Amino acid sequence: MNTSLQPVDMLVPGRNIEAYVASVSNIAVLSADQEKTLAERLYFHDDLEAARQLVMSHLRFVVHIARSYSGYGLPLSDLIQEGNVGLMKAVKRFNPEVGVRLVSFAVHWVKAEIHEFILRNWRIVKVATTKAQRKLFFNLRSAKKRLSWLTNDEAKAVAEDLGVETRVVHEMEGRMAGQDTAFDGYQDDDSDTAYQAPAHYLEDRSADPSSILENEDWTDNSVGQLRSALAQLDERSRDILQRRWLAEDKATLHELADVYGVSAERIRQLEKNAMKKLKGSMLA
Repeated sequence: MNTSLQPVDMLVPGRNIEAYVASVSNIAVLSADQEKTLAERLYFHDDLEAARQLVMSHLRFVVHIARSYSGYGLPLSDLIQEGNVGLMKAVKRFNPEVGVRLVSFAVHWVKAEIHEFILRNWRIVKVATTKAQRKLFFNLRSAKKRLSWLTNDEAKAVAEDLGVETRVVHEMEGRMAGQDTAFDGYQDDDSDTAYQAPAHYLEDRSADPSSILENEDWTDNSVGQLRSALAQLDERSRDILQRRWLAEDKATLHELADVYGVSAERIRQLEKNAMKKLKGSMLA
């Protein structure tokens, strides 16, 4: 195996991805004995040249894994580079005495780096933060290749398989269906679509000083008008309205009828007349 003859540009996936794939495919695969010898040199003697050869001989393996994540809309070259980082971490931690091939040990590290990259870059807002959500994201993404929107039975089956609640599956499905959008809209938006930008419907006016002052003035004015209008009513009418509408523990018509020694219908009439006078005074 001779990796030193490979041009530098050919081993950088971002420059020319086709040439990179062709180059790493031409690097010889190590036999079990060769791999063990190199791994022992690295593990016991910190031989960096042995580490380089182990990494180079497994670059084609990273390409193969990275291609399986092509459906996320991210550049293959970026996926490969992240996978290569995982490969280097695996080589650093590989123990030749365990008795497994490096490719079997490295698959976890390669996928872990690619997964992290996808979650950081698939959307501006992260769709998965916890370990359970991350597992659900990638498993549900795989299932969505075969399914449209999940039915309740399908969501329940996924939930049981992954050990989560059905509502969590539906929630993740909704997150995955969302799209990033510019807060202020896009330059080429016309008058029919510009209003859909979040800036037009997410504005919070509750902290606007002028709105706060206006609301306080309106409240003070309304309370003042109500007090003035109540003061113009006779004592019985005022008491009926206060007990029926303003008290925390509101009285019934029959309770007030017992208080004033009249029928409940008479209390209703007095309440109606008092309310009419009250509205007239406040609108005057």
